[in-house]
Amino acid sequence: MPKAMWKNTVIADTERFEEVEGNVYFPPESIEFAYFKESAKTTTCPWKGTARYYDIVVDGEVNPAAAWTYPEPKPAAVAIRNHIAFWQGVVVER
Repeated sequence: MPKAMWKNTVIADTERFEEVEGNVYFPPESIEFAYFKESAKTTTCPWKGTARYYDIVVDGEVNPAAAWTYPEPKPAAVAIRNHIAFWQGVVVER
């Protein structure tokens, strides 16, 4: 059962997930949104579409743009719509 942690705090935990390019994508209902703040950062993937990012905030410490999602993915990536993946020091355990 994958879980995502930053600063020893669980920020996502699920039994159901998608895996794409080695990244675990957590469904929105598994996310502890109290630790998330929308970021202005976006990136574009040729086959997934435009990613939107979140800062992770735990105990007042900010991990900028450490999570991303595809709210309107291209058809090839529809399975990860609104799912969230992590990087930049966020530990994902399986």
